[in-house]
Amino acid sequence: MTVQTVDEIKNNPKYQELVRKRSRFAWMLTILMLLVYYAFIMTIAFKPELLAVPIADGSVISIGIPIGIAIILFSFAITGLYVYRANNVYDVMLDEIKAELGAKNV
Repeated sequence: MTVQTVDEIKNNPKYQELVRKRSRFAWMLTILMLLVYYAFIMTIAFKPELLAVPIADGSVISIGIPIGIAIILFSFAITGLYVYRANNVYDVMLDEIKAELGAKNV
């Protein structure tokens, strides 16, 4: 790929929009995951008794176990959300950019 082609791609408004949208969405999901995770860790550190409550009378499983599992499932869900959006939004935008640049270079 030539320097001219790289510059052409970087200066393309659709490419800049793609980078902006993808970056913003990725940061939003990252912050969301960090908030959920650190809220759980801070609860463990400062209010462990909240997570030590048994699920039912006589149960040896505390509420902290399902909450921990929910956090893991949440991370899988937001990963799936990112993959879905990447495949259905960002890849479409990228294909449009490639088609536009391919038509100019032919």
